Amino acid sequence: MKTSGILSVLLFFSVLGLIVYFPGRKWARVHVNAKTAVDDHPLNCLSCHLYTQKSGFISKLINRKYLSPFNMAVSKEGDRLYVIAQDDNSLLVVDTEKKKVLKKISVGNLPHTVILSNDGQRAYVSNEWSDDVSVIDLNTIRVVDTLKTGNGPAGLSLSADNKSLYVVNSYSSNISVLDLNTGEERKRFDTGNNPTGTQLSPDGKTLYVTSRRALIAPYGETLESEITVLDETSQKITKRRNIESAYMMENVAFTPTGDLAIMTMIRPKNLVPSIQVEQGWMMTYGIVVIEQKENGRVIQLLLDEPNAYYSDPFDIVITPDGKKAFVSHSGVNTISVVNIDSVRSLIAESSPELLNSYSDNLGISSRYVIKRIKTGADPKGLALSSDGKLLYVAEQLEDRIAVINTESLETVGAIDLGGPNKITVARQGRRLFNNSGHTFQNQFDCYTCHPDMHEDGLVYNMASKDMGRNLTNTQSLRDIGDTPPYKWNGKNQTVYKQDGMRFSTVLTRTEQFNYNDLDAITAYIITGIPYPPNLQYNPNGELTESQLRGKALFDRAKDNLGNDIPENNRCITCHPPPYYTNLKMAYVKTLALSDDSMLFDTPHLNNIYASPPYLHDGRAATLEEIWTKYGKEDKHGRVNDMTKNQLNDLIDYLKSLRAPAYEHIVSKKFHAKN
Repeated sequence: MKTSGILSVLLFFSVLGLIVYFPGRKWARVHVNAKTAVDDHPLNCLSCHLYTQKSGFISKLINRKYLSPFNMAVSKEGDRLYVIAQDDNSLLVVDTEKKKVLKKISVGNLPHTVILSNDGQRAYVSNEWSDDVSVIDLNTIRVVDTLKTGNGPAGLSLSADNKSLYVVNSYSSNISVLDLNTGEERKRFDTGNNPTGTQLSPDGKTLYVTSRRALIAPYGETLESEITVLDETSQKITKRRNIESAYMMENVAFTPTGDLAIMTMIRPKNLVPSIQVEQGWMMTYGIVVIEQKENGRVIQLLLDEPNAYYSDPFDIVITPDGKKAFVSHSGVNTISVVNIDSVRSLIAESSPELLNSYSDNLGISSRYVIKRIKTGADPKGLALSSDGKLLYVAEQLEDRIAVINTESLETVGAIDLGGPNKITVARQGRRLFNNSGHTFQNQFDCYTCHPDMHEDGLVYNMASKDMGRNLTNTQSLRDIGDTPPYKWNGKNQTVYKQDGMRFSTVLTRTEQFNYNDLDAITAYIITGIPYPPNLQYNPNGELTESQLRGKALFDRAKDNLGNDIPENNRCITCHPPPYYTNLKMAYVKTLALSDDSMLFDTPHLNNIYASPPYLHDGRAATLEEIWTKYGKEDKHGRVNDMTKNQLNDLIDYLKSLRAPAYEHIVSKKFHAKN
């Protein structure tokens, strides 16, 4: 090619580059500014368009399959540790001496808890997303039976005679009593809201069941969560204790003498305007202590300090000598060590009025917390060796077990479970989601208000321009990547804006995430939070007769009198599948007197049964109340012509809605069969 030709080609590409660079860069700047709500986020297409891929080759290439240890059990001999690997749907058998995984046993979907039979021959694993319990023969190291339960089995406990298995069903809020001889469910009792933890007293007479979500009540009333007490001999519920101003009571432990039952808890200040974050004391964390005697008192003690909060307490174990309790705080990667004799002394010397004041006393923890032990990312389940000398800590987001000497209170080792070495962008985002380090005094993290990446069932005063206005019902974060905009008022068009400027301005009131961290947490929220399967109301994709009638009402264009329903007042118009939202703003005449004038973002309805209370401010305790109490003017869909039976059918259908991913699975099964 002649020199003039080469120069012409170079000139062409130079001009093309300038055209692409200057207008292109300007367009990119405008685009990124709109997505992030700031004007200096790096122009990096990969952070948004690569790391937020939910499926396909790229997603598999950049992500990894982690184990995520959650709960554990130790053999009586202390040589074996049985670890729930939640993200791997497996139970790991670990040699504690060699510190290595010997065997991986596939169990059900999203395993939660493992316990061992008294003779050490069997392990029982609850599978929260399979609605069953895997029975494992520990001699052959294989699953030998699967026992059906209620919806969302979590905590497990064996009866005193080892003949019955108590299974706490977290989603259906009840407890199943399974006969281990027949494998059949003998009884089922209602519990508090969203129970997860259970423990049998040392004398084998009393079973405690904790609950995480508060009982549904109007905003402004004192929050209460239930402790359910079951008599083991008669297998009947004998007491329901409502614990005031506490929720997220994850787990419970008894002292060896049985004089105290102690459980973890959070005391939220959701009735206080969120501007309180700037002064501290917005969320507090501690333990509930219940005396096990006639007219035993209920005492709440904080584990926080005046300038440091120990967020998201999860598990609690007590040493065999009854001297120490260990509490894992997943939000701050810490174990608190509690001197139980000091707790007893404090209770004995204090008047009822003084004991009541301790529930809000940030300085009282110095009386009984004797040490804080740092751990790896997201400590969850705890397990003690039978002699009480070693504490094992499931570091969920490290794929590792920490080993702590309970006498020296020092970390003496770690067991690598063999998860991926690489920390992906989304995995780093999950760590940030579960860590309080970015909030003032470590007061809370995303997980605090969105346990299980869902929502906590509470209504908050978000302290907008007018204090006390615009109350907000917490929304679920499950599978929200394809359903922008966000917030009830739809002001946040992207997850970047929701968790960047909005999170720091309205919630943490601190500096926002740096841009790498914002990229990471956005990637996790968009790609890593699936819905559970709707096994309670739609286990296999086949609708009941009632749900089919409800679907017809949901889809209808004419009312019972044959009149046309305006298109914008039909259920299906605003809530079309697969997410059952049209992603638009709507007026449904549900504004309260304390609300600013606004339209509402149309929420998605998948798994709506799992998100009470309802409406933007949580006024509706049930789905029925959306229309029977707050939709009488037919502005929120045409319903007032319906009979009671028709409304029941509509509600049945709404409860059947589930994630698009499960519809895809059912579709594949259908085509395979036909």
